[in-house]
Amino acid sequence: MTTSRAATALADATFFPFWLDRADAPAASDPLQGRTRADLLVVGGGFTGLWAAILAKESDPSRDVVLIEADRIAHGASGRPGGIVSTSVMHGLGNAARIFPRDIRALEALGHDNMAGFTDTVWRHDIQADLEWTGEMTVAVSDAGLPAVQEEYELHRAHGHDVALLDGPQTRAQLDSPLFRGALWSRKNSGIVHPARLAWGLRRAALALGVRVHEQTPMTGVDDRGDRLLVRTRDGAVETPRVLFATNAFAAGHRRIRSRVAMVRDRILTTEPLTAEQKAAVGWANRQGVYDTRTQLNYMRLTPDDRILFGGRLGYFMNSPRDPALDRTPEPYLRLADAFFATFPQLEGIRFSHAWSGPIALTTRMAVHFQTYHGGKAVYAGGYSGFGVSASRFGARVGLAKLMGQHLPETGMEFAATEPNWIPPEPFRSIGAKITMAALDGADSKGGWRLPWLRLCSKIGFPLS
Repeated sequence: MTTSRAATALADATFFPFWLDRADAPAASDPLQGRTRADLLVVGGGFTGLWAAILAKESDPSRDVVLIEADRIAHGASGRPGGIVSTSVMHGLGNAARIFPRDIRALEALGHDNMAGFTDTVWRHDIQADLEWTGEMTVAVSDAGLPAVQEEYELHRAHGHDVALLDGPQTRAQLDSPLFRGALWSRKNSGIVHPARLAWGLRRAALALGVRVHEQTPMTGVDDRGDRLLVRTRDGAVETPRVLFATNAFAAGHRRIRSRVAMVRDRILTTEPLTAEQKAAVGWANRQGVYDTRTQLNYMRLTPDDRILFGGRLGYFMNSPRDPALDRTPEPYLRLADAFFATFPQLEGIRFSHAWSGPIALTTRMAVHFQTYHGGKAVYAGGYSGFGVSASRFGARVGLAKLMGQHLPETGMEFAATEPNWIPPEPFRSIGAKITMAALDGADSKGGWRLPWLRLCSKIGFPLS
């Protein structure tokens, strides 16, 4: 049940990502016109594609790398997330323990190595991405959420993380909400970043290294020519022996990819900049990125100009449209706005400046995986269901190693050598998604059939409860 308060707060919102709404956004590079050759083609100009292009050129400066992007850099998913970064490469430590318990220590080490490489690249290429090492918190929004926070705390402690377990007053001293009953605060190697500025900085670095970048160049087909592939685009083609499909939720590259990947839309709001009085009312002096324990999870952070970003309401559209018309209207954001005001009642009267949705790639692992096509000449790297801003570098590195035939220790690990479970096609996918979204909406307040349904989803591979 939505309120008039939510509708009023959204009345003047721009239905476009706050991160992309900048006068200093770079002009798009020229589309590919005509036919060309390359040693490596990267399809997709999001984080995975940009990291892959940079890593490929830095490992071999003589390698001719072409990157094509269907729209503009950062306009697909990479300019739309919350922008919380951490050492996790498998959608959180808890998820890594769920899906790959035998490899958890190795994955933890790889995650720390990945974050070191992430920060080194940002420093070496002078990428101005508003990166703040503020840590992250997982907060219990009721007493029912405290066992989950305790479990996460013990897991993080067991793997050497610098974490603190906060009680209710300690949590509210960090970020004041009457809902918060306790929290896990992970204090090192995590923080917040401006995702669009990061993507644009990676684009600039790739161009400086000699990557040929073509935006507004949608792929239209792939022809296998034996020893190489011909990737057709709207106005041209690329002939190449190796292709990395860095298309994540869009699942472009091969029709089979979608049998493992479903696109789900994640909705986000940003407020107007907080006044000094409003900042004092919420606290948040340490500016952590925050996740809560609601079944329909919410996450939140401060932007560089002190707006509150508040996200986490999921939606599904049949056949995965690139830019759903409904998400450019207030309706999908009303319940999210109500959740915001329930979390921060002291901000009564604040307005939302921006509202948007972004595509996430839902799989039964909730984490990056790899699919190989055309006899090894093409690899898909994707499946980020969140946590992808930093994990995308890891996915790009492992995807490139598989594509190039490099035998790294991690390419033989289970996460790299196997795929997630199959997901039913349409119309069954839409039917299941509709039931699941309804269950998520009412699980905490109404219970009933919703909890058994979500437990069933977890049993078949989607950890939604």
